[in-house]
Amino acid sequence: MSLIIIIGPAYPLRGGIAAFNERLAIELQGMGHKVMLYSFSLQYPSFLFPGKTQYSDSPAPEGLDIYSKINSINPGNWLKVGREIKKLNPDLVITRYWIPFLAPALGSILRQIKKNKHSRIVCIADNIIPHEKRPGDKELTKYLISPCDAFIVMSKIVLKDLQKFTSKPASLIPHPLYDQFGEKVMKSTAREHLKLPVNDKLLLFFGLIRRYKGLDLLLEAMTDPRIQQQGIKLIIAGEFYEDEGIYKDLIERNKLQQFLFLHTLYIPNEQVKYYFCAADAAVLPYRDATQSGIAPIALHFECPMIATNVGGLPDTIADGQTGILCSPEPVSLADAILKLYEHGEEQFTPYIKAERKKYSWQTLAEEILKSGLLPGS
Repeated sequence: MSLIIIIGPAYPLRGGIAAFNERLAIELQGMGHKVMLYSFSLQYPSFLFPGKTQYSDSPAPEGLDIYSKINSINPGNWLKVGREIKKLNPDLVITRYWIPFLAPALGSILRQIKKNKHSRIVCIADNIIPHEKRPGDKELTKYLISPCDAFIVMSKIVLKDLQKFTSKPASLIPHPLYDQFGEKVMKSTAREHLKLPVNDKLLLFFGLIRRYKGLDLLLEAMTDPRIQQQGIKLIIAGEFYEDEGIYKDLIERNKLQQFLFLHTLYIPNEQVKYYFCAADAAVLPYRDATQSGIAPIALHFECPMIATNVGGLPDTIADGQTGILCSPEPVSLADAILKLYEHGEEQFTPYIKAERKKYSWQTLAEEILKSGLLPGS
């Protein structure tokens, strides 16, 4: 049995990366390893966090050893935590990287761990070049990359970005399905649970609302007379991470209220399944993307996708099979929406069922162990 430590957010922190880390820990434990998660006591200072809260109201995951010890803005803490993990002498350390702001903390912790001359460090890189770029990003990313021995990426675009920084070993493994949100329920059941009309044509925009995710483009598409004539409506389920006034003005200016269901709050884990099962399709109107955590949720619940042909989205979404790809423009999005309803969502179901089999937590875990030079069990 090997000791594996995952460094990154975990309960009571919320969000897709925390959910990912917890699910990965469960998989590795099931393979016979001891797993500890080192999370943040302070992930983002409140003035840098755009949402209402960083913490989950959902029940704690069972069977996981989670230690909330990392303070992202306290260099003394980084040294302390790094030394603590170094003394534990883990066989493998898995660190997550998605934003340069955290590179000083994570990079400093990893440097301390390396001093034990035993632990191998594998970085799962969600992003190398962030969506919202700032001065100093390149230098911070280099600081994080330096102590890592190998990398796991989940899209071709992140692999390409990584190769601009390092020639260290890197494996491309698709983002596994988020299967911890429960099993699929009937569409009518999901809609009744969410108090949505049972027989309407309903699309879903799901997740944190930020500019790069293109909700404004989708709202512009919803003004298309062809969509309104067909009575197609949109569920917006997610918390604003920027000025919501931009979107409210767009909605009011175009009189879209009757075509929208606004659930603009953070969606807890136990409610996720109802949104994807209620929708005819999930829409990912991103301006740019590395990969999306929304696509693996949609695939798990066998929900077709309409997505823009940007970044890593085409790696996951096969045009005409698991969904429809289009340009990040309102007219193209509107055309794709109409095309989906023209074909019918049942056309996509066989392809989605087949595609689901490719996205395995076991495959990811085995590749991480291989990168960390550990046996599979």
